[in-house]
Amino acid sequence: MLLAIKSWFVQHKTDAEDPLYEFKKCGENRYLEQAIDNFNPDLYHFLCTQSTPEVAEDICQKTWLTIVEKRHFYQTNNTPKAYIFKIARNALIDELRKQSKLVLDEGVTAQSQVTAEDSFSEASSERLYQAIKKLPHSQKEAQSLQLEGFSLKQIAQITQTNAETVKTRLRYAKQQLKSILGE
Repeated sequence: MLLAIKSWFVQHKTDAEDPLYEFKKCGENRYLEQAIDNFNPDLYHFLCTQSTPEVAEDICQKTWLTIVEKRHFYQTNNTPKAYIFKIARNALIDELRKQSKLVLDEGVTAQSQVTAEDSFSEASSERLYQAIKKLPHSQKEAQSLQLEGFSLKQIAQITQTNAETVKTRLRYAKQQLKSILGE
């Protein structure tokens, strides 16, 4: 469906610094297309770390539709990527609650058995990815956002928590990842 959304737009390439701001100002679809091209791969990857690929795809589509419907709410005090991720995170939480799969329990510890039968590069990143999926939701979310390149302040804005809480979640996530993967 995302491709269908993009096909509605006129194919004019642009290189705006903040395509969401330009889209808000003038409503030209080329700016939305630039935002989709720039941010959708990272958004999809983040959502896959938090859910299944099918749910991630649905949430990506809902995110872009929300951006189109509510473009006048965009504020330039965030980066466009942080704004997009915040909308996607909220949509994901709504979806997981609807499916009764969201458990926000900091006290849950992940149990895992990791095999060391693969080569270092690709197998190591796959092991890390699988280990992150076993973390409690809030830790998994903070760790995934940090891996996407967001600062502590941006993660706090996206998750609507304070920076100290984000630091704590990241510290616990790293401790659990060490115990899952070994030092």
